[in-house]
Amino acid sequence: MKVVIIGANGQIGQHVVMELQRSDTHTVTAVVRKEEQAQKLKANNIQAIVADLEGSVDDLAKAITGADAVIFIAGSGGHTGPDKTLLIDLDGAVKTMEAAKQVGIDRYIMVSAYGADKRQNWNEGMRPYYVAKHYADRLLEASGLNYTIVRPGGLVNEPSTGKIAVGAEANPSTITREDVAHTLIATLENEKTYKRAFNLVNGEHSIETALKSL
Repeated sequence: MKVVIIGANGQIGQHVVMELQRSDTHTVTAVVRKEEQAQKLKANNIQAIVADLEGSVDDLAKAITGADAVIFIAGSGGHTGPDKTLLIDLDGAVKTMEAAKQVGIDRYIMVSAYGADKRQNWNEGMRPYYVAKHYADRLLEASGLNYTIVRPGGLVNEPSTGKIAVGAEANPSTITREDVAHTLIATLENEKTYKRAFNLVNGEHSIETALKSL
């Protein structure tokens, strides 16, 4: 499967790109914001494209043409204001959905946020972020694309455990960024995850076993 990673320079994105680059069954194209990021990836023999999520749908469509699946991991980051959150995490995400449909890509995987579907549980200090994720998720669910929405808990940079909990078993907790990456790749061709949204934290089951429970 030819997979495009949007937000490939982020911490989760880097894990996903490197794992896919080592894969015998998938190929990867990294979509990044800056030319220097693309050059660094190309120096490691990774196909990379520069594209702006604040640009046009047509330009984004050109960047992802030829892929079989999109994984959206992009975000405005913790140092920007609510305006950039809306432009990147919401409108940027929706533009990539429109671009995917435009070029005939059906498989679309979204990284959202734990509990983004439950307004009553939102962190007040991050409310604009949760609003963006909530409505991006809802628009993806209504898009007609073959989606999976992954809602990870608190992200940590500890080594992968290879053990997760999903859905109703995923009580509020943390998950390593590397385990998020492993899970995203595991969902690509896993029919149990098609047209599904689920919370994700570190747990007691292997990724394969946990996804079977969905």
